[in-house]
Amino acid sequence: MPSTMIEVRREYSEAEEVALIDAVHDAVVTGFQIPPQDKDVRLIVHAPHRFACSPRLTQPEYFTLVTIDCFAGRSIDAKRTLYAAMIANLKPFNIPADHVTILIRDHPTHNWGLRGGHPASDLDLGFTINV
Repeated sequence: MPSTMIEVRREYSEAEEVALIDAVHDAVVTGFQIPPQDKDVRLIVHAPHRFACSPRLTQPEYFTLVTIDCFAGRSIDAKRTLYAAMIANLKPFNIPADHVTILIRDHPTHNWGLRGGHPASDLDLGFTINV
């Protein structure tokens, strides 16, 4: 049950925002093999002066930071799959591949309180973490 945050430096239409959230979530589903209904994605739109990025970027308004907090245990291959899917899914938004940073933060399952305040380590999650 990853928790994903997308941070951008430009405005999108409401329809584009929904599509962007779906595109990022679809990459997480593909890479981490989670159920599609396990959706926890936030989009934060920053004013450019409040979200600095590298001056080397040719289109800094398209800088996109995707942060994924997730259960520890995903393999490097699963992460590679996620990274590739993320770049492919963001391409229709004209976001250059080198303008995307993906940060994965792995947490032990006992650090997640779910389903009425139970540690995730005590629950049947319904999917495999070690992919």
